[in-house]
Amino acid sequence: MNKRTLAIAAAIGATTIYGLNHTIAKVVMPAYVQPLGFIILRVLGAALLFWLVSFFGPKEKINKKDYLRMLLCAVLGMGINMLVFFKGLSLSTPINSSVLVTTTPIIVLILSALLIKEKISARKIVGITIGLLGALGLILFSTEIRQDAPNIPLGNFLILMNSVFYGSYLIVAKTLIAKYHPFTFMKWLFTLGILISLPFGYREFLEIDFTNLPFEAIWRIAFVIVGTTFCTYLFNIFALTQLKASTLSAFVYIQPLIGIIYAISTGQDSLTTVKIIAASLVLLGVYLASKKPTVPKHKRTLNR
Repeated sequence: MNKRTLAIAAAIGATTIYGLNHTIAKVVMPAYVQPLGFIILRVLGAALLFWLVSFFGPKEKINKKDYLRMLLCAVLGMGINMLVFFKGLSLSTPINSSVLVTTTPIIVLILSALLIKEKISARKIVGITIGLLGALGLILFSTEIRQDAPNIPLGNFLILMNSVFYGSYLIVAKTLIAKYHPFTFMKWLFTLGILISLPFGYREFLEIDFTNLPFEAIWRIAFVIVGTTFCTYLFNIFALTQLKASTLSAFVYIQPLIGIIYAISTGQDSLTTVKIIAASLVLLGVYLASKKPTVPKHKRTLNR
């Protein structure tokens, strides 16, 4: 098996883990672990794993001038981002979650235009509008009543905010990702994430009854820490060594499909007309916003 095939397999693996995560993490909350307490488990476990693998990477020190940017990345990517996602997932449903997180490319486009004045084409504007209409449809027209999803509109809004904060993190982290080895970057990011998350989740963390956690909860918590947090990052890093970023980003379309199939097959969620229409609008919007413009044939000839 060549490296490109392995890279594609890694990208599919990462997307599959993300798709499964919405249902797997949802089952744990709040029956066994409260959402903010779950964050503490996640950042603690991931920090430990990245510190362990960092010994196999280069010995790097963070430049003093990058301290503030590193802290901002931790606040956006390991603090607020995770807090609103897990809280939102605990209030909403796996299908809503798997659809709404795919709005991240749209959010990045909007933020890039606002923060770094990146130009947006007319097609991308149409895509952004369609995608956001789908997201708003899930927030405003979700009328399900479920015991395990006590406030679906608020949960959907928080999951959308997760995309906003994660998109901000991607923009802020861009220079650091290019400057430092992934192991160095992630070990410090998750270490800072522990300090940021503790004030919000330490009470719920202390409430976890570790001695009586059933295996069902333990393997799901392990999946979120090892799979969703650690392995997906390594899979994506390897995939990027063989694939273009645009190729890797296309795998975002698989995530809601996997999330929906798994949620329905395990009986954790069901499809409704609102979800189908909203998901179609979001995916169409992401496609239009992410699609690269086609270069006219005569220009391709001139560039050779």
